[in-house]
Amino acid sequence: MKTRFTGYEPIRHDRLVQEYRHDAYKSKLKLPEPTVCPECGAVYHEGRWQWAAKPAHAHEELCPACHRIHDEFPAGYVHLSGPFFQEHREELLHLIKNEAEKAKVEHPLKRLIKIEDEDGGILITTTDIHLARGLGEALHHAYKGEMEFHYNEQENLLRVVWER
Repeated sequence: MKTRFTGYEPIRHDRLVQEYRHDAYKSKLKLPEPTVCPECGAVYHEGRWQWAAKPAHAHEELCPACHRIHDEFPAGYVHLSGPFFQEHREELLHLIKNEAEKAKVEHPLKRLIKIEDEDGGILITTTDIHLARGLGEALHHAYKGEMEFHYNEQENLLRVVWER
């Protein structure tokens, strides 16, 4: 027995409109291959930025990470504070720098922009939201404490607050 639904059409998930996420630092057009960043030396090859030897006669263009650093426009903010932070400042900064360096080795667009003192703590800015989240998770994994994430989808921006 067939059931008929008058005026009803099932939702087809394969036809849902995907919203466009605006990121001014993501290239809108495919870059010519190979392209080299004149600042950091990263090479755009096979559709992604990577660390490689600079090819001869390569096109030059700033990579998105160097562009963000130059504009001082971070994608991630990590704020560390609290009495534990004050007592173990150097140890925590060492962890942050090691995690950032590990991420940068595999992903050239994941970099620290600045580490600056602020309101009894420090503020770390990053070129990538995933790096900011990774730094927060590394701190929480190693030292526990209280951690909050605040993601702003319209601006593609992540704020991580860690305190202990």
